Amino acid sequence: MNSPTAPAFADAAATDPVRLGWMEGFPPGPDKTIAFADGGLWAFPRTRWAFSHMRELFPTANVSRGNGPVTVLPRAERDDFDRVAFTTLDGRAMTWGESLAANYTDGIVVLHRGAIVYERYFGALNPTLAHSAMSVTKSFVGTLAATLAHTGALDPAGAVTHVLPELKGTAYDSASVRQVMDMTIGVRYSETYADPEADIWHYARAGGMMPRPPGYGGPATLYAYLATLRPEGGHGEGFAYKTVNTEVLAWIVKRVTGQRLSTLTSQAIWARLGTEHDAHYVVDSAGTEAGGGGLNTTLRDLARFGEAMRRDGWFNGQQIVPEAVVADIRRGADRAQFVRGGYTTLPGWSYRNMWWVTHNEHGAYAARGIHGQVIWIDPKAEMVIARYGSHPLAANSPYLDPTSLPAYEALGRHVLASG
Repeated sequence: MNSPTAPAFADAAATDPVRLGWMEGFPPGPDKTIAFADGGLWAFPRTRWAFSHMRELFPTANVSRGNGPVTVLPRAERDDFDRVAFTTLDGRAMTWGESLAANYTDGIVVLHRGAIVYERYFGALNPTLAHSAMSVTKSFVGTLAATLAHTGALDPAGAVTHVLPELKGTAYDSASVRQVMDMTIGVRYSETYADPEADIWHYARAGGMMPRPPGYGGPATLYAYLATLRPEGGHGEGFAYKTVNTEVLAWIVKRVTGQRLSTLTSQAIWARLGTEHDAHYVVDSAGTEAGGGGLNTTLRDLARFGEAMRRDGWFNGQQIVPEAVVADIRRGADRAQFVRGGYTTLPGWSYRNMWWVTHNEHGAYAARGIHGQVIWIDPKAEMVIARYGSHPLAANSPYLDPTSLPAYEALGRHVLASG
């Protein structure tokens, strides 16, 4: 395939935030300062520092790891991965090691049968720093919702407005919870990151994730923004990836449980994994966690969640996610509906419970976030990849996928073949 021509950017080495000296000094110089107020944190290459320091730029809600012991990930590191060769989707020869710089990797951990076999950090990230998970957050929210559905606490066939009467008269007025969970909602909302007028940026301003222009009179919170959304097309007609759907789902989850998203994530997942560090959600001015992309975690802890999903929800001596929920995610959804999303780099895929399902020969599925965040789960190879990055372009498809997807699949084949 031929991916669209991307603007030229300085490479990973030239934009290394340590090399560039971002936020160094007491105080840092004006040309080295990254701040929220001017929006500079979202401008590449400042993003290469900002994505590993979001808690210093936004208000957050803590996701406690609890008081239990850390679940140790054994180490069995390998030195053969960097030489694994593959061909990118646009026909270039590349190795696993070369792909890390090509996609501006900040950190990557590979688990095989639960052991760390590969771990690397670059730029500003280190094992103790939390990095923005971006839309990997959606898969946490989807897993929580699917678990509530499994226990009978949430009816996927029920109406959204039965749980959230505040959304009557909006795009969600005639939608089911299942349609929200699988992103088949007909809502007028654009998520083209390269378009400065796209609705994603209005959403971000309402949620306090971007500075507001002088005289701003729009919604001041996430919930206020959701109430402005209007229908476009019918529900259930096809997959359409829109972050606002996850914000609605997060609201549903909170309403059903009576708990904040940060508390529920801690109690249902994070504290039960035996994580090393607390996580945190970015919050709006009313303290509402951004369920569509606000989670920040350390990398090994993200890998622990991936390993729990690989093992059918079982980890740290307990069933953290119901086995039936994991099986439902792995089966995926209607691939014909997914085609409506227009993802040319993802042929044959589907989307279920806020997870991306490849339906490839290894049965791989993934949590994905803009700028290159991923949990890649390869059941056949018994492998999990947790990756954080700061690619200069937001959209994985079409800009990162041509390199990252064949790299993940090649590594899975290598691990399976080499044991």
